[in-house]
Amino acid sequence: MNNSNTVTMEKVLYTAQTRTTGGREGSAKSNDGRLDILLSPPGTSGAGTNPEQLFAAGWSACYIGALGLAAKKLGATLPQDTLVDAEVDLGTTDGAYFLQARLQVQLPGIAPELAQQLVDLAHQTCPYSKAIKGNINVTTHII
Repeated sequence: MNNSNTVTMEKVLYTAQTRTTGGREGSAKSNDGRLDILLSPPGTSGAGTNPEQLFAAGWSACYIGALGLAAKKLGATLPQDTLVDAEVDLGTTDGAYFLQARLQVQLPGIAPELAQQLVDLAHQTCPYSKAIKGNINVTTHII
């Protein structure tokens, strides 16, 4: 599928390959064996994780990398104890499923104005943030 709003990628840096079976009650494995997890529906007592947790983990990890790039661009140093708490909600509206998200960004020792600049730049850089821009509701708080 090609969307007229998409950007043509000039150089592929990495391709993640996974195979999932059984949907939300199955398993997912990567082709290199580094990921091998059970899946369970959200809110159940199943032994596995769920797609929303995986998305939150991937996005927050990527976002910290984007914060680092933003810090370099602004001549700042990203604190070692930077953290991002990501919350991804799965919900419905009129019977259709949707996601919404919140990012809590902690940048210890960074002045509030600089922290806001870092967060704004990170959203422009992070591939996850760009992928969901305009598609789901996202709020970001600096704590």
